[in-house]
Amino acid sequence: MTFHRWKKQFGHLKVNEARQLKELERENTELKKMLAEEMLKNRVLSYLCEKKL
Repeated sequence: MTFHRWKKQFGHLKVNEARQLKELERENTELKKMLAEEMLKNRVLSYLCEKKL
């Protein structure tokens, strides 16, 4: 990301707000990964249940 684009996106934020935003983005990414893993487990279990029936 270029400095100018970064400044346009985050320039209006205070330092603590920018840190909080970065932490929330990290947490959001982690939650998306967790959701994807659970959805995959659900699909596998559904597939296995169908095979047994």
